[in-house]
Amino acid sequence: MNISDVKEQSVLTNVQDITSPMTLSEKRATWSLASIYALRMLGLFLILPVLSLFAEQLEGSTPSLIGMAIGIYGISQAILQIPFGLMSDRFGRKKIIIIGLLLFLIGSVVAALSTSIYGVLLGRAIQGSGAIAAPIMALVADLTQEVHRTKAMALIGLSIGVSFGVAITAGPVIAGFIGVHGIFWLIAGLSLIAIWVVQYQVPNPQQSKVHRDAELVPSQFFNILKNKELLRLDYGIFILHAILMASFVVVPLLMRDAGLLPADHWKVYLPVFMLSMVAIIPFVILAEKKRKMKSVFIAAIATLVIADLGLMQFSSTLPGIIGFLWLFFTGFNLLEATLPSLISKTAPGDLRGTAMGIYSTSQFLGAGIGGGVGGWCYGAYGASGVFLFCAGATTTWLILSMSMRPPRYWANLLISMEKITEERANDFVVETLKIKGVEEITLRYDEKVAYLKVDNQQLNRDELQSVITEYVNT
Repeated sequence: MNISDVKEQSVLTNVQDITSPMTLSEKRATWSLASIYALRMLGLFLILPVLSLFAEQLEGSTPSLIGMAIGIYGISQAILQIPFGLMSDRFGRKKIIIIGLLLFLIGSVVAALSTSIYGVLLGRAIQGSGAIAAPIMALVADLTQEVHRTKAMALIGLSIGVSFGVAITAGPVIAGFIGVHGIFWLIAGLSLIAIWVVQYQVPNPQQSKVHRDAELVPSQFFNILKNKELLRLDYGIFILHAILMASFVVVPLLMRDAGLLPADHWKVYLPVFMLSMVAIIPFVILAEKKRKMKSVFIAAIATLVIADLGLMQFSSTLPGIIGFLWLFFTGFNLLEATLPSLISKTAPGDLRGTAMGIYSTSQFLGAGIGGGVGGWCYGAYGASGVFLFCAGATTTWLILSMSMRPPRYWANLLISMEKITEERANDFVVETLKIKGVEEITLRYDEKVAYLKVDNQQLNRDELQSVITEYVNT
């Protein structure tokens, strides 16, 4: 760590300005960790649009095993994600992240050297066992001021979406040049780059501690599971990623059978994905700015049902596949953007990390089960069976979501309470609650953090900054 980093980190908890930009050290930490997350997700998703085509040629291959190979990384990720996060508290963030990346590297090499479906299954399972999402989020929290934490998390979330879009577009192109074995070797190389970034580009935190907004707190696990609204959202992300993996068991095969060479599949994925991203912009604005989140959310789920039924009916024609695949990605990308927002709005401020931990576990579990079920459906009932499963599963989500409560449009804001007495901290809470737009405060004095829920459309930021300056920054 250089001198400027030390100087910047020394003021992180002394001067808090809710309108200030991130420091150079915070930007460096956020972007470097976002790049690690993106490189890993890129490695996982590059194989998605080509694996079913490749796995057909492997020894011992069956539709069920192909589906398992596509989704099995999600099972190991779901099992190990929370333990990896807890181990990072005890053994150090960087150490656990590097171990996770080494596992990802080993899994990629195992898959690259495999000539049977079982070897690819093993390699994909090992890839998923490098579950570094939670340690990365914890390290971001160590390296950013409380007032900038939400912004840093959002940037990392954005990197995931970008990596997914790049991967499904680039996967067929890269496979055309170096083959699927070559993609696994490329993924291994990306792992080495990520390890280098962790070691030499990510700043070292002055101290590591548990951050309730970024990490799962085991003692609060069952409190989150009692929240029906959060469980409804967890079920949603489970279904969303289950139908994604199930769909990719058959979509590449259907496009090939419709006459499109595998190397040209990017010509479908790129415009479909880009146009779907453009299509969701007005709906994101409607949901967030116009506060029509529930209506947009339910409409997006219904869109997925229509897309799956359309794919079931028109899976033998390329125009039908392209049209309904665009509709699918429009609904998928809209839900992928709104679900984390709903979790953040719904979860108590000091339990957001626990809520997100359970949510992410549900996501990866859905990917694992969806791949396996999709493969089985394809083997037993053909492509129509896969899309019927997807439509049925999504319909259960649609029905369950009809009774969801309209979300509270509250954002999270954290304020450090370091070097402030407990009495003054309580006075800060009283004065802050008088400010228009401040809806809730949870004071965790043992952690020296105040967790605020604020309505950004109503919040008087100047008044809030004045109170922070008076009580916290002096």
